Amino acid sequence: MKPLGVGIIGCGRIFDLNVLGYLQTDKAKIVALCDSRGVRAKKRAKEYGLSEAKIYRDYNDLLKDEQVDMVEILLPHYLHKEVAVAAAEAGKHVSVQKPPAMNVKEMDEMISAARKAGVKFKVYENFIFYPPYRKAKELMDAGEIGNPHMIRIKMTSGSVECGWEVPLEAWMWRFTPEQCGGGPTIWDDGYHKFSIARYFMGDVDKVFAWIETTELGPGLYLDSPAIIMWKYKSPGKLGVWDTSFAPEMKIKSKYYGTDERVEITGTKGYIWINQCTGQLLDIPSVIMYKDGELTRFENLRCDWADSFIDSTLHFIDAILEDKEPILSGEEGKKVLQFALAALKSAETHKEVSPDEIK
Repeated sequence: MKPLGVGIIGCGRIFDLNVLGYLQTDKAKIVALCDSRGVRAKKRAKEYGLSEAKIYRDYNDLLKDEQVDMVEILLPHYLHKEVAVAAAEAGKHVSVQKPPAMNVKEMDEMISAARKAGVKFKVYENFIFYPPYRKAKELMDAGEIGNPHMIRIKMTSGSVECGWEVPLEAWMWRFTPEQCGGGPTIWDDGYHKFSIARYFMGDVDKVFAWIETTELGPGLYLDSPAIIMWKYKSPGKLGVWDTSFAPEMKIKSKYYGTDERVEITGTKGYIWINQCTGQLLDIPSVIMYKDGELTRFENLRCDWADSFIDSTLHFIDAILEDKEPILSGEEGKKVLQFALAALKSAETHKEVSPDEIK
């Protein structure tokens, strides 16, 4: 079988993780790279042994390439809709970074374009493919902790000296609402948290949020600390996400200097997921408590990169086997509405239903 021809549009920091899945399979092959800075695309090709990949500076030229069957869009949020719609109209399957759109109207246009063209459309949400989260979901679905009724997500961003180096240009557009769509914590990174909240316990009925700001410098504000609370549509199920900024805290991480942990409470016990991008706790990534005993799940794949690899491989299989990807456009829209509801709640000081966000 001829491998899928992959074109990657955008060669910035996150490229280092998004490229990994394609390098581990013979079902797909990167045939083209595109970046407005051609020199950056050439550098990426050299770094990852992609000597045969064609280099483009204009994504429209890449979309004309008949060798390209699907595109991976790694661009700032405000460019997603424009490029995703053009890609679908060119007959390419589309994977787009989160958050996928600036608003629901843009998301609807992307979904419609993909449906009309008959191509697969996926929001690239890697967290729901993180092996410890998958293990926790497996345990939940098997009824190990009884009926799950509460999820708590905790996140702390630490010193900028922690983790990998992120170029200033990769940060600055995230502090520009016209380009990002919201703040870098609740909107940009928050899409991950809203995704896993839905992944574990389903559709959300109501959201209430307090979002404070922390000044980082002249005109630069971080949307943190914050607390987001929600009620699921299933009776008796609730969730909360608290996030804070600790600029003097050193957080051990190969990636972003952020600590993320999840606790799920059921009628028979707990499940704790103790690692993700950060590696603070020297304990197994998943621990379960039930019947008075702790079960530690050792030796799970728990490098954050694993979630990117598995997410990519899943989409390749969805295309080749003509199946709907897990985070389809429609599901990605629901996560987007969840995130937008949190922002609206903080602004209006009222409960907001994600379904009301149009």
